[in-house]
Amino acid sequence: MASGRGRAIVIGAGLGGLASAMRLGAKGWQVTVLDRLDRPGGRGSSISQGGHRFDLGPTIVTVPQGLRELWAACGRRFDDDVTLVPMDPFYRILWEDGSTFTARQDDAAMRAEVARLSPGDVAGYERFLKDSEERYWFGYEDLGRRSMHRLADLVKVLPRFGMLRADRSVHAHASRRVQDPRLRFALSFHPLFIGGDPFHVTSMYILVSHLEKAFGVHYAMGGVQAIAQAMARVVEDQGGQVVQGAEVDEILIANGRAAGVRLADGRVEPADVVVSNADPGHTYDRLLRNHPRRRWTTPKLKRARWSMGLFVWYFGTKGTRDLWPEVGHHSIVVGPRYRDHIRDIFQTGRLAGDMSLYVHRPSATDPSVAPEGDDTFYVLSPVPHLGHDNGIDWQREAEPYRQKMLDMLEARLLPGLAERVTESLVFTPETFRDRYLSPFGAGFSMEPRILQSAWFRPHNISEEVPGLYLAGAGTHPGAGVPGVIGTAEVLATLVPDAPPRRDIARPLPLAAE
Repeated sequence: MASGRGRAIVIGAGLGGLASAMRLGAKGWQVTVLDRLDRPGGRGSSISQGGHRFDLGPTIVTVPQGLRELWAACGRRFDDDVTLVPMDPFYRILWEDGSTFTARQDDAAMRAEVARLSPGDVAGYERFLKDSEERYWFGYEDLGRRSMHRLADLVKVLPRFGMLRADRSVHAHASRRVQDPRLRFALSFHPLFIGGDPFHVTSMYILVSHLEKAFGVHYAMGGVQAIAQAMARVVEDQGGQVVQGAEVDEILIANGRAAGVRLADGRVEPADVVVSNADPGHTYDRLLRNHPRRRWTTPKLKRARWSMGLFVWYFGTKGTRDLWPEVGHHSIVVGPRYRDHIRDIFQTGRLAGDMSLYVHRPSATDPSVAPEGDDTFYVLSPVPHLGHDNGIDWQREAEPYRQKMLDMLEARLLPGLAERVTESLVFTPETFRDRYLSPFGAGFSMEPRILQSAWFRPHNISEEVPGLYLAGAGTHPGAGVPGVIGTAEVLATLVPDAPPRRDIARPLPLAAE
């Protein structure tokens, strides 16, 4: 194999992979990012159809300073490359009984919303926010910004986990602070946006409420795709490459270390450092299939608890820009059940007849996503992943499920929708499996339960092969835009600086160049 001295290969141009490439470029590495899709961003990429731009994955930015710090590490200013718009309100929750809850950053407005729903819960709500901030400083600013690959690091923090009752679930913690079931929902549903069951995920994740309060919720003009494209430009300005349409088939090992990759077309790319932004399940079960594994074996990966699947309907509407004025950028339409519905999704694997929906209307903020006067929507429903014994046949169920979604939207949020729909695109868990190589079509890799977080999660520095590192939702600190950007920050503390530039071999030309 040719020398890969001074070269770093990043597998996957998701946000975690691109952030890792930026960090490595800042450390002097000659970086090549290889991605199988047609544009950067991974799950944060987009598809254009009929004049509509459909942002496929994450829709918001909750901790913008993480991106600003990433750009600063590369000697750049994030705000020169991307325009963030603060959301006000953040989102509106709608229940079946007609009641609503509008989330904002303003403290007085939030207290008023809580008092309007349940006056007796205001004091408990304020205590919940204090709990959230305490967990933010420990879970996000401390544990979330350093590697947790040493068992000794976990042992040191166990007493603190105990003091903060990390064994208690997010919903259980919310239930100890407020009594109204609607407020319990409003304070506990957030783990669903990182693939977690609110009734089982550790209460450390209530820190999300502090993230929203302290830093706000933002939308990137041009969508998260615009962030990904800006990241790719930084990598290229550093002298690196971002190559689309290049699928990695295997991580190569030489002298006991990661030494490069073999692409699906047989080409070999040597490197001193390999970073996988692919799901850890795919990385270990497929890309390292010819290498013996000690920890992340095939049986262990099958026993892991994976996050739920996602059913996402992307659609455009004609002449609706001035319709539905109360429907802003983000809405959450809650179904009749909470605990039992979550059990169907995460435990029994049953496709329920009811649903709860997250509705994204980016055209409320960004006119570029749709033709003039029209709207672009993205509606998401959590569903079971593909690994349950009673697996769902999505070839048969997708259209009936979409029709149920349409009926619920018409009845609860968007009257007259059916006659306005023009473009339409559906993603099921099978799409996530095939497009993103996600095990069992899971939406967010491994579920972030306490025994699948921190040290228990696949490490940023591989336990299996020296010279291999992991980034993205499946490693520490976890899913969500702040989480995957954070994986690159942790990774940068583990990868040494590149050797002197004069020793770096020229990268091999790729067919895409």
